[in-house]
Amino acid sequence: MIVETDGMTDTLERARVSGQSRGEVIREICRHLVPFQTGERPITGDTVIAKDLTIDSLAIMDMVMELEDHFDISIPMNVVAEIHTVDQLADTIQKLCARR
Repeated sequence: MIVETDGMTDTLERARVSGQSRGEVIREICRHLVPFQTGERPITGDTVIAKDLTIDSLAIMDMVMELEDHFDISIPMNVVAEIHTVDQLADTIQKLCARR
């Protein structure tokens, strides 16, 4: 028996990613940021990535590229430059996922 999906697998995968809740997006971001956490201070939506964590600009770009791969999106450089907090990064990811 042959079943043709007409790209249904790709469609379902995109729906799964774009349908992720805000909490799931923030958890994925935090998973990448945990190695840069300072002390006992938790990473929250208000965490300023470059200021509150021990992360340099190269590590930030590496993290952004990993998040782009994970969510199958592309964040323009000019947008990356305007992202300061975890909440702003999560908002950007959700907006870009919704556009697909």
